[in-house]
Amino acid sequence: MTTKGTPGRMVRIDEAVWDEYGQLCDEEGTSRGDDLRRHAYARVNAWRKKQGLPARKRIVIKRSKPKSD
Repeated sequence: MTTKGTPGRMVRIDEAVWDEYGQLCDEEGTSRGDDLRRHAYARVNAWRKKQGLPARKRIVIKRSKPKSD
């Protein structure tokens, strides 16, 4: 499933680590996708800085928070 026209990507991570990563992200109040995107942007911007290129602007995807019961 993709959001706002962004392409989906496939990563291969074993089930136990993926489940624990989901728990970690839940505790931090984020999603795995958001966390992975932030990590990728940080890595790319560090690389661009070394290359003397300007940083990429982060694209913010706004999503509604789940309703609490």
